[in-house]
Amino acid sequence: MSQLNSPYIGRFAPSPTGPLHAGSLVAALASYLDARAHHGTWLVRIEDIDEGRSVPGAAEGILALLALLGMHADGEVVWQSRRKHLYQAAAERIVQHTYACGCNRREIADSRLGFAPDGAAIYPGTCRYGLAEGRSMRSLRLRVPEPGHDVISFHDRFAGEVSQRLNAESGDFVLKRADGFWAYQLAVVVDDAEQGVTDIVRGADLLDSTPRQIFLQRVLGVPTPRYLHVPVVRNENGEKLSKQTGALAVAPGDEAAAVDALLQAARFLGLPHLSLARPASLHAFWQAAIPAWSRLLASREGAVIT
Repeated sequence: MSQLNSPYIGRFAPSPTGPLHAGSLVAALASYLDARAHHGTWLVRIEDIDEGRSVPGAAEGILALLALLGMHADGEVVWQSRRKHLYQAAAERIVQHTYACGCNRREIADSRLGFAPDGAAIYPGTCRYGLAEGRSMRSLRLRVPEPGHDVISFHDRFAGEVSQRLNAESGDFVLKRADGFWAYQLAVVVDDAEQGVTDIVRGADLLDSTPRQIFLQRVLGVPTPRYLHVPVVRNENGEKLSKQTGALAVAPGDEAAAVDALLQAARFLGLPHLSLARPASLHAFWQAAIPAWSRLLASREGAVIT
């Protein structure tokens, strides 16, 4: 099931673990430009399902900064922490595909089959056919298909063709964590389906999670959006820019600084010509950036956006 003939609905979904930094701004800009270039809807969702990592006030700061930069959502902002009942309902719908896992972190590390492309330990399926005597449930896992039936392939609008063998490269993955929080993989799939999202534009650090999300979409019987993963911004050590790697907050003090921040993100996305005649205002930036994004996509996809 795909969204090929549906009106465009995109989204930006930041995690409020700190202020918006340059790497996050690139993802926000790409998603906003893609929605506007397609004359579509752009939604904002606060992905605070991991409440233990959320920083008080960070979400409000992100929303204020987006508004300052001229990126306004086409609808009410959604907060994952207020949607737990939806994740519970989804898990109950697919109970035949899930199982209770009693393994702790040390046991998983000791018995892992390797590492998934995103660095997660590949679970060996210890509890797949039932908990051992004396064990109790710590997490809830989704059972992936057997080898030979586990290949998930999709076309990414930037990365091209992507394929992953779930059994060998992911393993049965967690839907509800040992700390009681719903896992990102479940929450994001449920939210995108419930909001009618047709196009997901985000950083390439999430590319390796996409096959798991597509498989979960199929299990839940919900549409699969189109995907576009843009390169991630890295620091001088080659590490993904994040709060943990010393990323500085984007904090423009006036309109000129806001334009400069957007220009820097635009250049990273491959729109360098915008700086040849520096836009004098935010309005001028967006007037130039949206058609520039359309031209960039046309050069990559071989089709003109109208």
